[in-house]
Amino acid sequence: MRNSLRFLFVLAFVACGGEQAGPPVADDATRRSLPAGEVVGFTGVYGNHAWRGIPFAEPPVGSLRWRAPRPLPPWTEPLEALASGTPCIQLSSVFSGGSREDGPELMGSEDCLYLDVYAPAFAPAEVPAGEARLPVMFWIHGGGNTIGSADFYDGGNLAEDNDVVVVVVQYRLGPFGWFRHASLRGEGTTAGDRSGNFANLDMIHALEWVRRNVSAFGGDPDNVTLFGESAGGTNVASLLASSRAGGLFHRAIVQSGGMGSSSADAAENWTDDPRSGHSMSSNETLARLLVDTGEAADRDAARRWLETRDDPEIEAFLRERSAAELMAAYRGEGGDGMIDVPTTIRDGYVLPRQELMGRIGRGAYNQVPVMFGTNRDEDKLFMAFDPEHVDLRFGFLPVAKDQDVYDAHSDARARAWKARSVDQVSSALRAVQGPSVYAYRWDWDEEPKIPFLFDGPASIGAGHGLEIAFVFGHFDLGPESRQLFGFWNREGRETLSGQMRSYWTQFAYTGSPGRGREGDLPEWSAWDDASDEAPRYMVLDTEDGGGLRMSNDIWTVERVVAEVLRDERLSDARDRCRVLHGLTDWDYIDRHEYAAAGGGACRSFAYEDYPWDDPATAVGGGGR
Repeated sequence: MRNSLRFLFVLAFVACGGEQAGPPVADDATRRSLPAGEVVGFTGVYGNHAWRGIPFAEPPVGSLRWRAPRPLPPWTEPLEALASGTPCIQLSSVFSGGSREDGPELMGSEDCLYLDVYAPAFAPAEVPAGEARLPVMFWIHGGGNTIGSADFYDGGNLAEDNDVVVVVVQYRLGPFGWFRHASLRGEGTTAGDRSGNFANLDMIHALEWVRRNVSAFGGDPDNVTLFGESAGGTNVASLLASSRAGGLFHRAIVQSGGMGSSSADAAENWTDDPRSGHSMSSNETLARLLVDTGEAADRDAARRWLETRDDPEIEAFLRERSAAELMAAYRGEGGDGMIDVPTTIRDGYVLPRQELMGRIGRGAYNQVPVMFGTNRDEDKLFMAFDPEHVDLRFGFLPVAKDQDVYDAHSDARARAWKARSVDQVSSALRAVQGPSVYAYRWDWDEEPKIPFLFDGPASIGAGHGLEIAFVFGHFDLGPESRQLFGFWNREGRETLSGQMRSYWTQFAYTGSPGRGREGDLPEWSAWDDASDEAPRYMVLDTEDGGGLRMSNDIWTVERVVAEVLRDERLSDARDRCRVLHGLTDWDYIDRHEYAAAGGGACRSFAYEDYPWDDPATAVGGGGR
């Protein structure tokens, strides 16, 4: 989520954070016998039972770094599962409780393959069995695939109040989760080892663990719903594409995810190869490591070093590097601890060589009921502390430089996100698997307002990631996030949260959100392309925001561009072209499409000169 969560610090003065509960205490009522061994958890704050920090694979350390996950031998002594596992290696961020005062710092461990389980409270003799077993909801966290952890998510309320078993998984992040290089494909490696997709394999391995063990918690291994947000949603989409994951899940929810992936060439090659690699490919990273360690003077010398070494020597060099050395080789990390790493690699084994969208037409994916959704103002959370878009009042309150331009930027990006990640894919899947595709747009925007100082709905609105708290029914995501959720919006958000959990869990039970678990909500219809008036997606909002309702307004990237070109809020050509240029940041359009838009409407504003802070830098002198 890059710089987005800086906003959560803005409102810290509005209300005091709630009291922190003491450490969990083992509760013998939670004792369960798994095939993996006996485990004891605790009673959570919602009256649920919880087991945190259960290992599901061998620690991927030493020789198991950059290897597919290996089965964990059963443990012999009862395991007290009272705290989530150590986060995977990452740079500190608000997701992980890190401080930003000194900048991102390395945190976590390579020994991080743990998961958390939440279930309704049952006495040991009353755990559901057979046909009474509960649906399993398997959460994959977001964070750009480079930050995040299970500890951030409490599934207790979702489980206890809605009769499901929730599993929250950790997976290797950044270059520990995705790293593809020829030197790591030596003798004795498996196809998974050679894939470079270690994190995707972690998720698949965790799903295999669920299949073997979740019955002990009352969960049904034959009714597993994947759900994830942002990069977690992208990972859900990757599992839809992966034949390795076939049969391990039965429904899927993609919240503000994407359909993107990296080619094997991008993940491995040099940037100047005929089939060019990513700037943070494994070869480019190796060159930086060689320079950092003094083995080479510069990139050219590093290439010569690699050309004269055999794979075992290169592998040994890589494996000798500490986690800190490896992470330091990823230059120019993004905000909130994120780094730029090629992930979800189309290797031909874990993931197909063709992108998911290219496979849908011939049905070459895991066909299950699926739900896609985005938030109405996704990018406002990214924009709220971007100096291009806002000024900071008193040094910390973001105020748009021009609210009309700010809203135009946000609308264009959010609509393009919806076009690519909801509308296009929903139509494609609907044509293949029929009426088992559902979609939503989340519109809640009832953040606090401070008269004459700050307007939360205008600055952040229905921003990226905020719906997670509503899905989990857990609004305590740390001291900063509590400032978004207070007495002023409690009634509406708790009602909307209950409705969303009802829809989400009904989907887990039946493959259709329908009218919710109690049958008392508006009918959520499947995506329908029969006509322009046919219902397509559910709008999720409080009564004050228009309530729950079906809508059929769909977007294409071409329509987004056309709307920008005629958007009356953008009276200045420079602003209009900035909005179009913003669509290139997320690859909705490329530089050539930017230049051609509107018959060359932005010809006076060269792509390379963005953001044109000085009017003189605009080609042709076009300015205000």
